[in-house]
Amino acid sequence: MAFNIETFKTRALTAIIFVAIMLAGLLWNYWSFLVLFSIIHFGCWFEYQKLVGLIDPQYQEISSFHKYGIMIAGYAIMLLMINDNYMFFHIPLHEIGWWILLISVIIVPISEVLFSKNFSLVSLAYSFAGLLYISLSWGLMMDLRGGEGFMNTNWIIPFVLIVAIWINDTMAYLVGSFIGKNSLSAISPKKTWEGTIGGGLLSILAITLLGYFVFGLTNYIALIVISAIAAIIGTMGDLLESKLKRLAGVKDSGQIMPGHGGFLDRFDSLILATPFVWIYIKFFYNA
Repeated sequence: MAFNIETFKTRALTAIIFVAIMLAGLLWNYWSFLVLFSIIHFGCWFEYQKLVGLIDPQYQEISSFHKYGIMIAGYAIMLLMINDNYMFFHIPLHEIGWWILLISVIIVPISEVLFSKNFSLVSLAYSFAGLLYISLSWGLMMDLRGGEGFMNTNWIIPFVLIVAIWINDTMAYLVGSFIGKNSLSAISPKKTWEGTIGGGLLSILAITLLGYFVFGLTNYIALIVISAIAAIIGTMGDLLESKLKRLAGVKDSGQIMPGHGGFLDRFDSLILATPFVWIYIKFFYNA
């Protein structure tokens, strides 16, 4: 994959704007984090439904109740993952999530039966897959943001994971552009083994050294594990979304960022990596 300076300039410029928005949402407070991932959640859902509709035209015939109801059900899953400290008019957000989810679980199947042109269990299955793929992942991200994290700083774990994915993607692109020769997968021919391995190793090295020496995060094992998950599982997430796009016959899932595509294009790695980091933090991490 030859290095293209114009493509790199476009990607770099939009990436700067993207990073500024992401950092503001990540670091300001929990509410800005919730707003940021609320936007990402619904953006991913709109693109997911578009891709599924292209893969299986039958899905395009679902009712509006189904289309938007499943997104709201997914958002309820996000709210369920928020701890008791965050309330809306003195009502815990996770309790609001329970009620929204209950109503959605009732309305979506009924609307599919009553209002869709052709009732289809397959369409319901596609929507359920979207809940697992998108909403559960962002719900677990909310839980990671609400936890203690390293050094009792709850924004650190999401921050480390996201930066690790950014570094991995950038280094994989650069290494692959200069020395990549062997294609990683037929799903994404431009990805090379050299770029993937080089990007992963450089990401792990950069995250561990920066975290340990610059930010004083002394648990270097956790830094290595999180950045390794970002590199390995994140790459698998990228390939999964590439497979969906190939089945749908499109190049990008959307057009929110020149040179970067849509929401799913930008967050495909994070979607798949988040559950694995959550599992590590909840069951294997020792502060």
